[in-house]
Amino acid sequence: MELFDNFPLWASLLAIIFAQVVKVPLHLIATKEFKPGLAFSTGGMPSSHSAAVTAVTTGIAIEHGLSSGLFAISCVTAIIIMFDATGIRRQAGEQAILLNMLVKDFHYFVSEAKGWSKKGEYEKQKELKELLGHQPIEVFFGGLTGIIIAFLLHPLFI
Repeated sequence: MELFDNFPLWASLLAIIFAQVVKVPLHLIATKEFKPGLAFSTGGMPSSHSAAVTAVTTGIAIEHGLSSGLFAISCVTAIIIMFDATGIRRQAGEQAILLNMLVKDFHYFVSEAKGWSKKGEYEKQKELKELLGHQPIEVFFGGLTGIIIAFLLHPLFI
């Protein structure tokens, strides 16, 4: 039953759920396109990874203080995760865009040369996922989301 009293854990889980769900209306407002699948995908505004790690770090800071070793470990881990979200994962997404363009160009070439459009579906390849990482602004707002949720949720655990 101690699990239900773990404030940093619940703050982090709620931050993930909130950040994932809010992607749908934010995308609708920004693009006028309703995509409920965004709630279950990577990338987008706000970053749920950033929301999660900042919520757990904020929860640890509230419960154990800024001078605790637990806060230090959580804070450094959060920084690494958020840096990775804007660096390596974002670059992988940009490479996926380029690879998808190359595959489409190749398929166009093949269809023109050998009648690609007449071939069966089993011969066509799936595109790579392009929305892997985050822009720095998405990570910032994900982090801010996590901090706010942790502070709003804390009174329920006192």
